[in-house]
Amino acid sequence: MYDLIPSSPEGFLVISHIMTMQSNGIIRIAVQRSGRLSEGSLNLLRSMGLQFETYQNRLFTTCRNMPVDILSLRDDDIPEYVQDGIADLGIVGSNLLDENSATVERLLPLDFGYCTLALAVPEQNSIQSVCGLSGKKIATSYPNTLKRYLAQKEINAEVIVLRGCVEIAPALRIADAICDLVSTGSTLRTNRLRILETVSRNQAVLIRTPRPSPAKQKIIGKLLLRASGVREARVFKYIMFNLPARKLKDVKTLVPGCDSPTVMPLADPQMIAVHSVVEEERFWEVVERIKECGGSGILVTPIEKFIR
Repeated sequence: MYDLIPSSPEGFLVISHIMTMQSNGIIRIAVQRSGRLSEGSLNLLRSMGLQFETYQNRLFTTCRNMPVDILSLRDDDIPEYVQDGIADLGIVGSNLLDENSATVERLLPLDFGYCTLALAVPEQNSIQSVCGLSGKKIATSYPNTLKRYLAQKEINAEVIVLRGCVEIAPALRIADAICDLVSTGSTLRTNRLRILETVSRNQAVLIRTPRPSPAKQKIIGKLLLRASGVREARVFKYIMFNLPARKLKDVKTLVPGCDSPTVMPLADPQMIAVHSVVEEERFWEVVERIKECGGSGILVTPIEKFIR
């Protein structure tokens, strides 16, 4: 265990030296030290079967059952560490990848840490569309993303870069509007701001260094399979129901399962049992259609892992 080294050029060099000494084919996964992705990232890794302990203010911890080290870093640093191969994998918000120019490979969206990057103005402001921001000042911690968005919209506005407390910029008369991350919207409401337009929709993403060694790539492939299985389990539900046999053709397109649904006979020769998976976002629509086709005894359970 090593104490957490502050984010700085000197700290970066020390970490580089430590990681070189500790390489030996070990995969290093960078996760957010604290913040909105921290808990979800650690839960994902544990769901992938990695066994480890977490310690406050520690740089990294070693997994007990796989050649994997977990690095706890500032989220802003993760893309660069993965780009430079100090970490082989990283879990980071897509908003940071869009803002950062680091060269990394996006392996998998992880379906947690959802948020939007949005433009917002004071509630009483007369601006009703993004076009009204021409000639105005916009405060943000995501200047590169905002500048690209404004260029696409052909809006000429001044971008004010702030590294914290962006939401108070209008009240301090630093800016006319802000561009900031929104999760629940409570911060905007507290500061009497309203969303004008969404710039991007974001979630946690698994990223990889662009130059893994063949030996490391084999382990990365195993970890990617596990992460995919955990992600798919979140997206799908397992559904079981009884159905008149003559209606099977009608519901096969609704619940295809992996390749086709599992169909089993029941004591009543005119009835069958159907087992399959269905996407969470389509669940209620599918259940309603099953009921219309005469389905009954519908049982739905969560899926712990799902490997296609």
